[in-house]
Order: sequence, then C-alpha cells, then structure tokens
Amino acid sequence: METILSVKGVSKTYASGQRALEPVDLDIARGEIFALLGPNGAGKTTLISIICGIVTPSTGTITVMGHDALIDYRIARRMIGLVPQELSVDMFETVLATVKFSRRLFGKSGHDDYIEQVLRDLSLWDKRDAKIRELSGGMKRRVLIAKALSHEPDILFLDEPTAGVDVSLRRDMWKLIHRLREKGTTIILTTHYIEEAEEMADRVGVIDKGRIILVEQKDELMKRLGKRQMLISLQEPMRAIPAELDEWHLELEDEGKRLLYIFDAQAERTGIPSLLRKLAELGIGFKDLETSKSSLEDIFVDLVERKDAA
Repeated sequence: METILSVKGVSKTYASGQRALEPVDLDIARGEIFALLGPNGAGKTTLISIICGIVTPSTGTITVMGHDALIDYRIARRMIGLVPQELSVDMFETVLATVKFSRRLFGKSGHDDYIEQVLRDLSLWDKRDAKIRELSGGMKRRVLIAKALSHEPDILFLDEPTAGVDVSLRRDMWKLIHRLREKGTTIILTTHYIEEAEEMADRVGVIDKGRIILVEQKDELMKRLGKRQMLISLQEPMRAIPAELDEWHLELEDEGKRLLYIFDAQAERTGIPSLLRKLAELGIGFKDLETSKSSLEDIFVDLVERKDAA
C-alpha cells in the first residue's frame, strides 16, 4: 500500500534532559486506521505533536505525502488535521463561525457546502448558531473534529478522541471515523480505551516509556499473542487445587466453584483433553465449560509487563 506518512528516527529530549521519545520509525499507509496504544506518559502525545508541527524533534525526519514536514512545513501542515485532547476553542463563538475560521486559517475559501456537510456528518448542523459554551461535552468534542476537518486534510490525528464522553456517544464517533475512512481519510488515533482499537484499527502500535514496542496488523497481533481461557464450573466447590493438576497452572475462582485454565489456542496441543481426563481420574466432577479469547487489553498489558521484565 502507498505510504502517506513516514517517520524516521524521530526522538525528543527536552532542555531539562528529560527523554520524552526514543528514536521512532513508523510508516502509515494511505486510508488506514492506525491506533497508538500506551499508558499515560508513554510518549503518544509527544509523537503526534511532533508530526503535527507543534513540538520540534531532537532528531529524525518526517515526510507527509512526499513533503518534508520540517522544511516544507506549511504544505505538510495543510494535509494534516488534529483533534487535541484538550478543548481549545473560543467558548463565546458560534459553532459555524469557529469552523469557518479554522478553514480560513489554512488559506481556504468559505466553501459553505463542504462546511455544512461536515457539520451534518457530526450532527452539529442544528447547533450551528449555538455558542460553544452552550454545548455538552460530547458536542464540544465534535466541534474539535469539525475544526480539524475544516480544511479537508488527508490525514486526521485523534488524540484521545472519546475521553470523557459516554458510551453511546463513543460508539457514534466510531461510526463517524469509519465513514471518514470510507471517504479516503487516513486516521491515526491514540486511546486509553482498548475497545476503540479493537473495534476500529487496521493496525496497532504499542508505545511505552517513549519507545515503540510493537507495530502489527490488529488481527495478526491477536492471533499471535492472544490466548484463550476456559472456565470449568465444578459440581462441588474446591478448597485447593490438587498437586496432580500442577502442570496446567490452574487458578481457583468464585470461592472455589470454578477452575480457570489459560491456554494457547495456536499451540499444537492445548492441554484440554489431558486436563479433562485427569479431572475424571481424580473424581472431580464439572457441570459446564466456557471458553473465551483474550481481548486486545489483555495483550497490551502482557506486552508491557514482558518489556518491564526484560
């Protein structure tokens, strides 16, 4: 696929000596949704701020559609829209006026038809004459997205786009992001909500302590690192797990009423048949088996823990 954004060796060390970002290499394909996951202080916002021209990198190069973002920064910046974490709007301005103003900042004409469509897509058209201070938190965040889209960018950065909004509005925004991608917009988002990445992303990057740990196709990542678990509901509660079951590394749950077995679904041998045979040999009866797969959150936590232990 065509690369629309290329980051090579980009790092950031502040004058105080704080190393906020280790050298990062990252290529983003045109039209994809890329999710960057990481805990607070991991370097997500620093990386986005550098790409968007808000923070100057200490080292490295950034290319946006063939343009050097550090040299041809005006051209590169026109191709990028940014929805920041923090609300940064004039609360006494109307929705329509603030979005039009953002468009003009990039040297674009009013283009009322385009602005109207953006506001309709974001369910803001009926609020176009309302002052921003009159809007709910979720609507204010939609205004930020409208401002970021006002100049028709090819790449849209969403820094924690649904922080502080309710579940219903979050799902509406997921649908909006999918619609934007269908129109050809490349989307890069940072999030603490693992389900957002699991729901939307084509690829996932994991960053921790300023270093990219991994970048991979979401489905391949879940297939490669995801585990499955089996819950065994016992006929009689168990006080302790017999030593004969040690090789399966079981855990007791629900006051001894259930056994938890975690296994690798991709392994040649899962250990399930031998476990069930051993339970029968020991006279341990069970009444139900329930299996489920790991979520992306489980995988993320596992990756960070592995890195810390290394």
